[in-house]
Amino acid sequence: MIYLDNSATTKPYNEVIQSFTKVATTYYGNPSSLHQFGVQAENLLSRSREQVAELLHVSSNEIIFTSGGTEGNNLAIKGVAMQYKSRGQHIITTNIEHDSVHEPFKQLESLGFNVTYVPVDSSGFVSPAAIESAITDETILVSVMHVNNEIGTIQPIEEIGQMLTNYSKVLFHVDHVQGIGKVPLSLADHKIDLCTLSGHKIHGLKGTGILYKRNGVQLHPLLSGGSQEMQHRSGTENVPGIVAFAKTLRLTLEHAAQNQQKMRKIKAELMDKLSAHERITINTPNEHSAPHIINFTAQGIKGEVFVHALEEKGVFVSTTSACSSKRKKPSKTLLAIGKNYEEADQSIRLSLSGLNDYNEVTPIVNAIFTVIEDLKKVMR
Repeated sequence: MIYLDNSATTKPYNEVIQSFTKVATTYYGNPSSLHQFGVQAENLLSRSREQVAELLHVSSNEIIFTSGGTEGNNLAIKGVAMQYKSRGQHIITTNIEHDSVHEPFKQLESLGFNVTYVPVDSSGFVSPAAIESAITDETILVSVMHVNNEIGTIQPIEEIGQMLTNYSKVLFHVDHVQGIGKVPLSLADHKIDLCTLSGHKIHGLKGTGILYKRNGVQLHPLLSGGSQEMQHRSGTENVPGIVAFAKTLRLTLEHAAQNQQKMRKIKAELMDKLSAHERITINTPNEHSAPHIINFTAQGIKGEVFVHALEEKGVFVSTTSACSSKRKKPSKTLLAIGKNYEEADQSIRLSLSGLNDYNEVTPIVNAIFTVIEDLKKVMR
């Protein structure tokens, strides 16, 4: 079995599972309780926050633990919009964001906010100049993903962040879910106000993640209740998951350079071999793309059919993002970069992790080419 759907989710590290189990069975107290079990849980919570902050080179009071990327993105976007709506009600994003960014913007639009969806070029890049030209006196937020989850384009976050320093009332949110551990990103150097991470994309557990919130930024909470997480996210903290996330992040960043080198080598070989096939068009840009994502179109073969045919050969891939794949809609990212409906409907995403091996390249390519030949016979 060769697993190539790591942008959807990854296999958890054994050490992470062990940490979760240890905390869940031994330190199961509520961190808000005053007794010994509560204090132990609170200490683990505080230590994890400090560890995550140290790894990201930020302050511990800038880390908000969440249930993952979707909650982090919603809290950042809606939290800013509702907190600062008296300053203005114009918000900006791109037309290729993940649904957990795109849908909150749509919801805010229905509530009266003015939204600009900045287009991207044929490689999926957004221009900082295009974002700047969309800014008005009413603009309060710009949200741009670091790495596109479907074609792997790396956005010019540093340039966007630097440009936004000229607009003091505009906050900058980055969805870093696909970038963490694959493409380095300095929160301080890139002038980022809010940044979302998810545990299960980096060999952690589902239901874990963080939102980085720069000191001085205020958020309107999505959840009201016990005022946990510095009053930003009420609800009893998932201490086992939080401890597991801290370990996940440490292990990921410790092995990041080695894994990036390995994935780049595998990706380059796959793209070279796949692009030689007459029916395959590579949609991932050759330059400025993440080391773990390859998106291609197989002419004349629906993506869903291709996925199941490869599965029968022990190779697991995907079409669009996992959050959208069951809606049977073509990729909005591919449509945005100029592909037609049919091409978008025939796209396949391969996504690597550090657990993949170079020796898998040949069987992957052979399986893909065999499936194309088998399906060509059926289509005649």
